[in-house]
Amino acid sequence: MARSETGVRPSEARQRLLTTATRIFYAEGIHSVGVDLIIAEAKVTRATFYRHFPGKEDLVLAYLQAADQAIRDQVDTAFAAALPAPDALRAVAESIARDIRSPGFRGCAFLNAVAEYPDPDHPVHQAVLAHRQWFLDTVNTLLASIQESDAESAARHFVMLRDGAMAAGCLFDPALISETFLHGVEGLVRTHAARRPS
Repeated sequence: MARSETGVRPSEARQRLLTTATRIFYAEGIHSVGVDLIIAEAKVTRATFYRHFPGKEDLVLAYLQAADQAIRDQVDTAFAAALPAPDALRAVAESIARDIRSPGFRGCAFLNAVAEYPDPDHPVHQAVLAHRQWFLDTVNTLLASIQESDAESAARHFVMLRDGAMAAGCLFDPALISETFLHGVEGLVRTHAARRPS
């Protein structure tokens, strides 16, 4: 079980609420799901819910923080392997492709959430933007290690390939979408590595 920032293990009830909310929010959307359903599915009392989450928005933010941490863990695994930057990018792309091919895949949790929270000042919208900025910066760092010239542009290209694959992966054949995405990433990595500084 994950530890919180203070090093204290979260309570079983809080973890059950978060696990339940993650499953239901991802499958059904955020606005369409009421707190009562989450309380019932998690088998906790209303008082227990409010002890851990003052409101639904706090639960939504915890859901996105957990999704963010899961993706950071995938990226950290690629970095921990001490691969050359091109192979680390391929490893990140492979983890995305695995997600697309996983049972119950319904697109990107962050893109789904931001569609429900379009106000750029809303904390949920801000959490999505913070995650995406971290991901873009991470990809940019890897691409700059390969070739500094135009790394930022190549990083935006990688993120757009990822976004397209995440959207298409729940609409069409996930295996074909994953293959197309990985082929696109391979082309991007090779093209970027072949660039010469102007």
